[in-house]
Amino acid sequence: MGISTFTGMSPMLWLLLSLSVQLRCGLSADQESDRIGQLPGQPDVAFAQYSGYVTVDPRRGRALFYWLVEAPPAAQPAPLVLWLNGGPGCSSVGYGASEEIGPFRIRPDGWTLDVNPYAWNNVANLLFLESPAGVGFSYSNTSMDLYTAGDMRTAMDAHAFLVDWFQRFPQYKYRDFYIAGESYAGHYVPQLSQLIYRRNKGIQNPFINLKGFMVGNAVTDDYHDYLGTFEYWWTHGLISDGTYHDLNATCNLQSSEHPSVECVKNLNAASAEQGNIDPYSIYTQPCNSTRSLKSSLNGRYVRFQAPQHSLSCKSYSMSMDVII
Repeated sequence: MGISTFTGMSPMLWLLLSLSVQLRCGLSADQESDRIGQLPGQPDVAFAQYSGYVTVDPRRGRALFYWLVEAPPAAQPAPLVLWLNGGPGCSSVGYGASEEIGPFRIRPDGWTLDVNPYAWNNVANLLFLESPAGVGFSYSNTSMDLYTAGDMRTAMDAHAFLVDWFQRFPQYKYRDFYIAGESYAGHYVPQLSQLIYRRNKGIQNPFINLKGFMVGNAVTDDYHDYLGTFEYWWTHGLISDGTYHDLNATCNLQSSEHPSVECVKNLNAASAEQGNIDPYSIYTQPCNSTRSLKSSLNGRYVRFQAPQHSLSCKSYSMSMDVII
């Protein structure tokens, strides 16, 4: 396929497609079959990368995709960190790896990559997992699997993935292991951690050597989402004292579903008061227009009005990061 075929393709789509080209079709236990030689446009680096699939339910044909970015040899032996994005429905490759803590940043030309100097793989081996099935490159041959996941099955599948993945990469057995994530991973991370903890009980030296977990800007429940969001806006001067008071007085902090007319009115007033800002980086100039960001923010208000999960990949709960 010639380069001209990709003209007009977004940088994110190009990077994801490039990763998919690196996949090996077989499910061999030999990790070398998953080794990534080099991504298109990638600068030379000292660390190794792998990507591939682990089948978590052979009967239903459900498989999860991973991308492992190792720490450089000089930093080894380094801990292993599993990263999970939230949503539900967010790609850990498309967001966590490509825009947040991963090894590369896409250059403005859309074809080449820069090394991210703040990448977590400077000090840890990063395992990005696309979860649940249907997110990113993860898939199922049973269509209902893509619509009826649920947190319990998501945790079970992630655990099944880890058990088989450690067989493929036995050098990481017994290594200090951490789980991290953001947004709706405020559910994924602690639930998976609890499952691993329970499965490890009674085992003197478990090969999944869970040491701790971390969640950032986590979705926990409606009460803390509302409370944290309103307080963040107010304490950072993004809304007035009156609007802050009105939000707390008119919005049912216990539930985001079916908000009152007055609550919606005050949410919209808060959005208007904030103006043209990037809600993810309030101290920097917004990139181009933030209309799409504001639309997304208003989409959160829509979620408050309907009994369904938002598919937004970012949480607007502006609470402080929590490390447990």
